[in-house]
Amino acid sequence: MNEQVWETLSESERNTYTDECFIYDNELRKNGHFVGGEALQGALNTTTLRWSSGKISVTDGPFAETKEQIGGIMILEATDLNHAIRLLSKHPSLRLGRGGCSWEIRPAADLTALIEESERRRKG
Repeated sequence: MNEQVWETLSESERNTYTDECFIYDNELRKNGHFVGGEALQGALNTTTLRWSSGKISVTDGPFAETKEQIGGIMILEATDLNHAIRLLSKHPSLRLGRGGCSWEIRPAADLTALIEESERRRKG
């Protein structure tokens, strides 16, 4: 989400945008597609951790080379990538325009085999 675009909206535009997004989120829930999600506070509240020179480096604020920041996460149940695209393409947040909002779709990683192998190694 581009926070600079959000700041240019009037209170009425923000309210309309928010209401439409929550209405669609409820539709996703009702139809069994919304598995979970959470909004995030603004990018100014970010703390970034990195491994640098053999130790942890902690920095206040985001580290991004883009105006867009992660505004939250949504976990959906979809049959495949095309289904996920169809579900999210209807989300009102995309209509914010002017580079205001975009979605990145990623499949969840199944770590079951990796976890099991790690447990076997640790048991000796």
